[in-house]
Amino acid sequence: MASDTAARLLGALPPIPADMPVLIAGPTASGKSALALAIAERHGGVIINADASQVYDCWRVITARPSAQEEAQAPHQLYGHVPFDAPYSAGHWLREVLPLLTGPQRPIITGGTGLYFKALTEGMAEIPATPPEIRTEADAMTHEALLAGLDAATVSGLDQQNRARVQRAWEVQRATGRPLSQWQAETPPPALPLSDAVPLVFDVNKDWLLERITRRFDQMLQQGALDEVAAMRDRYDPALPSCKAIGVPELMAHLDGTLTLDQARERADIATRQFAKRQRTWFRARMQGWHPVKMPL
Repeated sequence: MASDTAARLLGALPPIPADMPVLIAGPTASGKSALALAIAERHGGVIINADASQVYDCWRVITARPSAQEEAQAPHQLYGHVPFDAPYSAGHWLREVLPLLTGPQRPIITGGTGLYFKALTEGMAEIPATPPEIRTEADAMTHEALLAGLDAATVSGLDQQNRARVQRAWEVQRATGRPLSQWQAETPPPALPLSDAVPLVFDVNKDWLLERITRRFDQMLQQGALDEVAAMRDRYDPALPSCKAIGVPELMAHLDGTLTLDQARERADIATRQFAKRQRTWFRARMQGWHPVKMPL
């Protein structure tokens, strides 16, 4: 984010009281990380990741993690700290973020994973871990079969197009004998109520965002995304959440010779646009109490 844009954006934000946590949500490529860095430089604080793909240690370029230079400008936490094949969920993230809420520096929590923010600001049910054999059973099922096995109350609260969310709900029901909706009804109080934070959500112009998405993937390729993916080729497992990061399956297909680089770029661009649309829909429906950050200015 250019310095003049950052300055104008900072000037458009609501007051940020000393030491109050800042939450920054928004769709991919909207400029969240740049705003977090600008806030950290002006007001102080530690930038904490709330993006499910950016937790993995194998990806920096392809997931648009902050660069080493950006990380040197302000402290960053929960970026690139999870092995590619380790299980990681919103529950893992919430447990890791809790100690950082009372640390010596103001938390500036930024990312595009709405479920992380929901767990933090609305509470999260304490659901037992899924046994490996049930996870294996679910992995072998179709999306439609998983969805058909859920109760109506759980289905109504899900992003029904999101395979990971649907599978998680099915696994909970299969493992515990209780629907996810019942567990959620027993959710404890939130660790960080919205009233105790400065919640910001990017409200972006669709055409502006789509242009940024296309330009950013080209920038990723220039910065070495293909080499980054190639380095993981012998460990690639399409069933792992880390390997489902947008751009990874597409570039792997290019490396395997089934797609040209232009085809891989086009498919990654389409996947990112679809993902951003789901994010924008989710944020608008569930973050109406957050302060909107209008982009472009």
